[in-house]
Amino acid sequence: MRKIILMMSVSLDGYIEGPDRQIDWHVVDDELHYHFNEQVEELGGLLSGRVTHELMADFWPTADADPSSTGPMAEFARIWRDKPKIVFSRTLERADWNTTVMRDVSVEEITALKAQPGGDLGLSGADLAADFMRQDLVDEYRVYVHPVLIGRGKPLFAASDGRTGLRLIGTHAFGNGGVLLHYQRAEAPPDGATV
Repeated sequence: MRKIILMMSVSLDGYIEGPDRQIDWHVVDDELHYHFNEQVEELGGLLSGRVTHELMADFWPTADADPSSTGPMAEFARIWRDKPKIVFSRTLERADWNTTVMRDVSVEEITALKAQPGGDLGLSGADLAADFMRQDLVDEYRVYVHPVLIGRGKPLFAASDGRTGLRLIGTHAFGNGGVLLHYQRAEAPPDGATV
C-alpha cells in the first residue's frame, strides 16, 4: 500500500511561513534542490491544499523557460508538470497541470487512493497536513529544517489533543546548514506500554 508522506520546510522555530506568508527565508541551494527533485520524482503523486497548489501553479509550469532558472529549477518544472496532483479545495472548480480536485479529506477516499498502484504520495500545506494528521492518515514525515529563526508566522504543526509516536529513520545534513529529519509512524506499543 502506498504511504502518505508529509514533506515540508520549516524554520528552526517551527514555522512554514512568516506572518505575511513570506517564504523568502528558505535556504534552497542547488544541492538541496536536486535532493527535492529526486524525492519528488520518486513519488506517485502530490497532495496539496488550494493555497499551496496555486503558489506552485503560478510559477512551476513555465519555470524551465525562464533564463534565470537554475538547472535544478528547470528540472523541477518538468517533474512538477508531469506529476499527478490532487488539490483539496471546496472552491476550485478545476485545476490544470495534471491536477484533480477533491473537495474533502475522507478517510475512505484516501484509503482507496493509497490502495491504488504507484509510488507514495507527497503531502504539503500546513492546513491540509493538520486535517490528514487529525484523521491519522500520515505515514511518514520528511521535515526540512532551515537554519533560521523567523520569530512568528504559521506553524507546521497545529495544536492537537492527540499524540503520535514516531521513529527516526534517517537524517541528512546539507551544505547550506539545513537538515532533513525523516520519521515514520512508530509501531503500536504492547498493551500497557507508553510511547
